[in-house]
Amino acid sequence: MSDAMFPMEQKRPVAPWLQSLWEGLDFNKIPNAILLHGQSGIGKFPFALELAKALLCEANHTFKPCNQCEACHWFYTGNHPDFITLVPETHRKLLPQADYESDDAPKRSKGSKEDSDGEASEKQEKKNISIEETRSAIESLAIGSHRGGNRVILIYPLELLRSDSANTLLKSLEEPPANTIFLLLADRVDRVLPTIRSRCRLLTAPRPDRLDGLAWLKTQLSNIVGLKVNESDVETIYDEQGGAPYSVLDSFIARHNKDDKDELTIAIAASRLLLQSLSQGARIPWLETAEKIHKAQYAYLLATMQRWVSDLQLVSQGGSPRYYPKHVATLRGLAQTARVIKLLQFWKSLLQARRSENHPLASRIQIEALLSQYQQVFEG
Repeated sequence: MSDAMFPMEQKRPVAPWLQSLWEGLDFNKIPNAILLHGQSGIGKFPFALELAKALLCEANHTFKPCNQCEACHWFYTGNHPDFITLVPETHRKLLPQADYESDDAPKRSKGSKEDSDGEASEKQEKKNISIEETRSAIESLAIGSHRGGNRVILIYPLELLRSDSANTLLKSLEEPPANTIFLLLADRVDRVLPTIRSRCRLLTAPRPDRLDGLAWLKTQLSNIVGLKVNESDVETIYDEQGGAPYSVLDSFIARHNKDDKDELTIAIAASRLLLQSLSQGARIPWLETAEKIHKAQYAYLLATMQRWVSDLQLVSQGGSPRYYPKHVATLRGLAQTARVIKLLQFWKSLLQARRSENHPLASRIQIEALLSQYQQVFEG
């Protein structure tokens, strides 16, 4: 089978900053369960797909995946019978050769009545992994592998598993089926059940050095035909994304494809508005701001506020901003009027809000409350 069958962009090479993690794997002693965790948008999912393909590869030599054997071909086309995935509907586009447009269409065409609460509920449900899907996947493990080799089950994001689904997974981890490897991915490992963590080998995915991450990102962007970007804009968004190259790449691709409904595109635009408001300190128009941004991902908005406040704390202590270096003058001005005790209280409020960010009730009201509290940081 020729290598031409696998275009280079489909080989999903491991990102440079994750290379040492890959080289540290012993494919002769792979544990039954691996929990790969780290910041969102740094390449954990492509890494896990490459690892899954390597574990299913049937080449005789040690370099895997070979991208030439029948197993690699099946994986590339999304048809390998021993590769099982548990991802929410919103993440299925990340899978190899996945095309779920036909699955989505009936759901989008249900009626014409506008119900914001219903739409929000349906959108939230698409971000979860249902108990039915989990049970079905776990039950299929009772059957031997189709090829007689390894079987891989990939779950992402692990922290979004509902409690009933997590308990079903835990039972399988306690008595793992033969030749079955669980690849579990989490953006927030602190939200994963301790009982699940204790049964996995934990691998921490590092965030790239800023220069290395930017260099990789600019190379990827330069390979996109017809895409024109401003280098300064790339660096600004990179910093605002907390140094997550894959997230930045996805946002530029969505912008290039003029996908105005892309969640990340909406979130970045809302984040820009939020930053403009946060920079005004005591003069923040919090009601107006909440009105304009509340439809964006609540978790993303909270992360933006956390990064801003983190930088504000750093600057107030004489340090340099980590996420928003281009706003250093504004941050220094705000640091002079910020009340330290209120700033710490606001930080604790953000931490509390992040604990329930995936299930926000009336997110607009919560955003209003947080922005109002932020305003009080600068008032006497």
